[in-house]
Amino acid sequence: MKSIIYYISIFCVVLSCLSCQDKRRANDGKTVFRYNESANIQTLDPAFARSMAIIWPCNQLFNGLVQLDDSLQVRGDIAKSWTISEDGKQYDFVLNNQVFFHKHINFGKDSTRAVVAGDFEYSFNRLLSSELASPGAWIFQKVDHFKTVNDSVFRIVLKEPFPAFLGLLSMRYASVVPKEVVEDPEADFRSHPVGTGPFHFQFWEENVKLVLRKNERYFERDAQGVQLPYLDAVAITFLPDKQSAFLQFLQGNLDFISGLDPSYKDDIITADGQLQEKHQGKVTMLTGPYLNTEYLGYNMESNSAVKDIRIREAMNIGFDRAKMLMYLRSGMGEGNIGGMIPTGLGGSFQTDKKYNPIKAKALVDSYKKETHATTVQVTLSTNSSYLDIAEYLQREWQKIGIDLIVDVAPPATLRQGMASGKFEFFRGSWIADYPDAENYLSLFYSTNKAPNGPNYTRFANKQFDQLYNQAFKEVSVEKRNQLYQQMDKVIADDLPVIVLFYDKAVRFTHPTIKGLGINPMNNLFLKNVRKE
Repeated sequence: MKSIIYYISIFCVVLSCLSCQDKRRANDGKTVFRYNESANIQTLDPAFARSMAIIWPCNQLFNGLVQLDDSLQVRGDIAKSWTISEDGKQYDFVLNNQVFFHKHINFGKDSTRAVVAGDFEYSFNRLLSSELASPGAWIFQKVDHFKTVNDSVFRIVLKEPFPAFLGLLSMRYASVVPKEVVEDPEADFRSHPVGTGPFHFQFWEENVKLVLRKNERYFERDAQGVQLPYLDAVAITFLPDKQSAFLQFLQGNLDFISGLDPSYKDDIITADGQLQEKHQGKVTMLTGPYLNTEYLGYNMESNSAVKDIRIREAMNIGFDRAKMLMYLRSGMGEGNIGGMIPTGLGGSFQTDKKYNPIKAKALVDSYKKETHATTVQVTLSTNSSYLDIAEYLQREWQKIGIDLIVDVAPPATLRQGMASGKFEFFRGSWIADYPDAENYLSLFYSTNKAPNGPNYTRFANKQFDQLYNQAFKEVSVEKRNQLYQQMDKVIADDLPVIVLFYDKAVRFTHPTIKGLGINPMNNLFLKNVRKE
């Protein structure tokens, strides 16, 4: 009896080993790109892709009419071409008829079907439906109507010309989705999405792991005609602790990390923003412009000292941005600022208003003498994450005769105070929703004064408004950028905001990862990535 049990046990062990060997053989040559998402995700439905945590996996699963390259140029995606009417209102998109949805039982015996123009009509109507309540419905604010011309042509008509519209269509909200799957409650589209992207959904254990597999029928090819994607799979983990994720990266269990967290910043880069010597050759660092302008905004309707241009200009030139970035952000930012438009977008320019504490003090003294003020006191409302910069400014501005009071508020309170006009001076940042300078300039259009729009400074300037309206009618990109530059100069001269710095994106990978790249939107696309 014992001998029989013994041999059965041996047989089971051998069988188990053979099974493991078979699995290893099955995975031989498979390339899996692994990254961690500390913020977690609530959905894989592109209609709710409002954060990078959701946008990044949705980029791998879905396509839209158009897409952006790393230089933020609009390229065709499912639309292989398009025409725009002379009045800038009508867009006709010609679709690639060789784009197929990922396989799903709801498509019938063939398990898939080609995308047609009607799918975009359905997807856009879904995005606009009050029942869905998508946060992305705003991208169609300037759309009058859209319709299917035929299976290969989709038409969008705007209420008024809006040159940045193609950039809006590159957002993940505008992805195409299949009605057959979305409207089947048993399919659970939120957690089992079906798109057209380079990877298809495989598995998702929420808060633990998400796995996407290569779409063998993906329509895009590289410059040599090789079908994309190169990778076999994408695996996303959800460790909430960024330091733990960083250690996983150093151990080779993750292929990529994005951004700098205080928990590991000093371990990986030097004080001047270079890769630490111990990581050189083992880690690749990628940096580039990030369309995020960090600024301090004035309430231009307040009755405090900040309403005087001399005080605003003194504060603008009364601190050293290079020094601030070096000591507080390890050089991760661009301190050679102009107006509100960051480096990387057409329309930006460089100002000649550099650090000049002597002139700054003279401006403050001039204000004091004229107003008979003995002190100049300004209150900055900010959140705790910017306390180090606020304290630095407090020390610098004290040297030129301005007393800065720092009021730390929770993020929600800060947003509410900005919208209501409660604060005289506040910390803000603006990350581009779409790659056009108009997105930044809209913050200063008088019609957009909060709470009706994003003009939290309540800035009003007739010349600016005139140029802003003129830019909407300009079809030429070059001429539109010239108008943007003029508007940005108005902002730099009138100073409704102090631009602290333009942000930088930073990524870390292993040398085995090729083709990842970096872009000013900090978007993640993995279809061109190789893992050697």
